[in-house]
Amino acid sequence: MELKKELGLLEVFCIASGAMISSGLFILPGIAFSYGGPVIVLAYFLAGLLAMTGMLSIAEMATAMPKAGGEYFFITRGMGPAMGTISGLLSWFSLSLKSAFALIGMAAFTVVVLPNFDIRIIAIALSLLFMLINIVGVKESGRFQVILVLSLLSLMGIYLIFGLPKVNLDNFQPFIPYGNRSVFSTAGFVFTAYGGLLYIGSVAEEIKNPNKVIPLGLILSLLIVSILYTLMVFVTVGVLPADELAGSLTPISDGASAAIGSWGYIVLSLAAIMAFISTANGGLLTASRYPMSLSRDGLMPAFLSKISPKYRTPVISIIVTTGFLIIFLLLELEVLVKAVSTTVILTNILSCTALIVIRESRLQNYRPIFKCPLYPVLQILGIIGFIVLLFEMGLSSILITSLVILIGFFTYWFYGRIRVDREYALLYLIERMTSKELTSYTLETELKEIIHDRDNIQFDHFDEVIKDAHIIDLDDSVTMEEFFHLAAQEVQKDLHLSAEEVFDALLKREQENSTVLNDHLAVPHIIVPGEKSFSILVARCKKGVMFSEKNAVIKTIFVIAGSKDQRTFHLRALAAIAQIVNDPDFMPKWLSASSSEALKDAILLANRNRSTYFSKGKIPS
Repeated sequence: MELKKELGLLEVFCIASGAMISSGLFILPGIAFSYGGPVIVLAYFLAGLLAMTGMLSIAEMATAMPKAGGEYFFITRGMGPAMGTISGLLSWFSLSLKSAFALIGMAAFTVVVLPNFDIRIIAIALSLLFMLINIVGVKESGRFQVILVLSLLSLMGIYLIFGLPKVNLDNFQPFIPYGNRSVFSTAGFVFTAYGGLLYIGSVAEEIKNPNKVIPLGLILSLLIVSILYTLMVFVTVGVLPADELAGSLTPISDGASAAIGSWGYIVLSLAAIMAFISTANGGLLTASRYPMSLSRDGLMPAFLSKISPKYRTPVISIIVTTGFLIIFLLLELEVLVKAVSTTVILTNILSCTALIVIRESRLQNYRPIFKCPLYPVLQILGIIGFIVLLFEMGLSSILITSLVILIGFFTYWFYGRIRVDREYALLYLIERMTSKELTSYTLETELKEIIHDRDNIQFDHFDEVIKDAHIIDLDDSVTMEEFFHLAAQEVQKDLHLSAEEVFDALLKREQENSTVLNDHLAVPHIIVPGEKSFSILVARCKKGVMFSEKNAVIKTIFVIAGSKDQRTFHLRALAAIAQIVNDPDFMPKWLSASSSEALKDAILLANRNRSTYFSKGKIPS
């Protein structure tokens, strides 16, 4: 059973933005200030720049493969199930940890209102509430997120309007009190603030018009949130004395109190609570899609991919993820922050690497609608920057990194390895570089099916004919007569004629009027005796077929043979071919295709209008 496509641009923007605007803004600045001082303003900006490299990589792959599981799905198809398992668990843990972090963050505010209540009990109760919301449906969860985020952005705007005029620039002296390296260690520490960008890839399968909505939603959310982060941290540092800000668990609310007054504290505390709720809800929504996707691929038990017939949501996966979230609530705050940042950084490294592998493998059916600019410079710079952040964060982050990788590797080795044998882009890259046959085209077939679903392509009868068409793929140059002999041997299998009769008909047709249409295409087509006879042969000759017309050297040939009662379909097939060869992407993919299946895919996935006439699924008589 498939997931519902119910998320639009507003929901995508609000899920990503709401996931970022939470503990990373309303709690972290105080803790981060104690590590780096006023330079946290630059650290947040630097973290945002690095997050952009991973975000753009994910945006491209998501438009090519809009499937549940997001970057896990991309990394598995790019680098194999072992790395995919590690990535899937990384994302699952990081998003669950981030949700737990958001719920714990509410402690600093609820303790003021409810001093006699156990904060962790409140957080667990909220976890169960969000679990129910997510089980009911993604649309309801998305609407809830929109209300929270739009209200939150309004309250943040109030803080900036009142706070910017009261900034004291003396508070920024010295700007880097703990040395230049503290910029990177602090940027790594606050990188969890941008973890929400990973959320969207995991719900890509549930987004309407993902080709446009995913990249636009991600770019808008990162741009707006990174600007807001930088401005709000700038105002907070500028209005609060250093001794008040360092270590504060309510830095933005304290800043609002100093800049606006007591009512400002109340308003921003309300905004903080809304942000925590937004992150926890969005985190559970998206984190639950990772075990479901791992389960679909056979890398985790099958029950995790069960989808409720009533609500069309992954109920078991949501319940299990909620259980993990509750366990994470027991961790200490700073351990939780480093764990979240570390897993998010690792996921970004893997996403950038996966895009490089997929691009360089030259998969024919990898067809993203959005392409990352400045490839591969952005990815390489991002990977280097992320590695620097990990090392600058210290030994604990390296230990967390190693532990998570080991858990993922052992999960794959002892469970997934014996159940899954999957092709991935790295094999195609190795095959291209070594000329060794390592693949069987199954990944290309899967990508083709994804494109059909993504673009809502409905196969018509011409597609069905192409699926069964004869294929000739020649490396050396041949004459027109030699080619016609080869074509006649294949086409006669579908007709009530001998190979000699087909050859004579093709030669006669060419002598009457050349079928060469341009410098690279010829479409020999003949009418044959009988009824209900129709055949198509598709040929590629890498060094060209020497046609008589102006000594044309033709590399692409469609041979069509049909009886008179098939003439209407015959003409429509010619029209379909004309549209296919006019697609600017067709010839490069056709000439670089590595197999007969790849040649057919170049035709089947070319851009053309599919008429309702063809969709009837039969040859008209």
